[in-house]
Amino acid sequence: MSEEQRGFLKRSADETYARLQRRPLPRAHTVNGDISVSFEFFPPQTEASKTILWNSIERLSPLSPEFVSITYGAGGSTRHRTHDTVKRIIEETSLVPAAHLTCVDATRKDVNGIADDYWRSGVRHIVALRGDSPDGGSFRPHPNGYENAAALVAGLAQRHSFDISVAAYPEVHPDAVSAAADLDNLKRKIDAGAKRAITQFFFDADTYLRFRDRVSAAGIQVPIVPGILPVTNFTTLKKFAARCGTSVPAWVGVLFEGLDDAPDIRQLVSATITAELCTRLVDHGVSNFHFYTLNRCELTLAICRILGIRPDRAVDLRADSPKAAVK
Repeated sequence: MSEEQRGFLKRSADETYARLQRRPLPRAHTVNGDISVSFEFFPPQTEASKTILWNSIERLSPLSPEFVSITYGAGGSTRHRTHDTVKRIIEETSLVPAAHLTCVDATRKDVNGIADDYWRSGVRHIVALRGDSPDGGSFRPHPNGYENAAALVAGLAQRHSFDISVAAYPEVHPDAVSAAADLDNLKRKIDAGAKRAITQFFFDADTYLRFRDRVSAAGIQVPIVPGILPVTNFTTLKKFAARCGTSVPAWVGVLFEGLDDAPDIRQLVSATITAELCTRLVDHGVSNFHFYTLNRCELTLAICRILGIRPDRAVDLRADSPKAAVK
C-alpha cells in the first residue's frame, strides 16, 4: 500500500471516528434511533451462487431490513429466477420482498400478469423500473407495452395497492437530455403513485445532498433513499459506473491501485470509503439506506454496525458459522 493510500485511510478513519464519538452510542440488539436499511440482491444462476445468496440473506436478516429487493435482468432475462427467489423469501423468511419489474420487451398484458401473480403470492412491494435493452442499445418501448417507468407505476397503482419504489439519479440518468428533464421524469413517477425513490450509487455525499435539495425544491415530498454500493473490485465498479452515469472520483482509483491480488486490503479500503460516506449522510439527516449487496454480506454487515444497527436476535457473525434459521 502506498503512502498516499495510507494517508487517505488514516484521515478518513480519523474523521469517521470523530463523528461517531459525537453521536450517542447505539443500544445493544436494537436499531439505533430512526435509521433503517434495505438490501438488494440478484437472483442466482448456479447452485453455488444460490448458496452464497441464501447465506447472505440469513446473515443480514437479523438486522430487520425494511425490505429486500430482488433485481430483474435486462429485458426480463431473469424473470423466472426473480420470481422464484421472491417466492422463496415469502415462504421461508419473515422478510418483506420487493420484486423489481420493468417494461422492456413486454406487453402491458404480460407485465400486468406478472404483477397479478406477485400480488397473489403475497408480494406487496414493487420496484418499478423502465429497464435497459438486453442488447445494450437505446431503450425502445414495446408497441403494446408500458412506454416508460411513470406509465408502469400508474398501471401498477391502478391494478393493486402496491407499495411502489422507483429509481432516482443524483448524477442524471444517461438517457436524460438534461438534469431538469430527469427531475421532471422523477416527479412524473411520484405523481403516478410511487412512495419512495432509491438513488443510483454515488461516492460523494455532497452529490446526494445537492440532489436532495433539488428534489425538494421541485416539490417532490417522498423519501429519497441513498443507494450505497460497498464494492471491492475496482474493475467491476468502473463497468457499473459507466452503465449508469456515476462518476468515479480519481481518489477511489488511487486507493484501489495495486490491490488486485490483495482482497483483504480491498475489503478494508471499501469499508472505510463506505463508512465515511454513510456517516456523513447521517450527519446531514439521512436515516434510510439501501445497500446494493451484490449478494455478499460482510461489508454491509460492517457498515450497518458502524451505523449502530444491531441484530434483533442472537446471531453468530462468523463467516464459517453453521447457518441459522431465518425465521
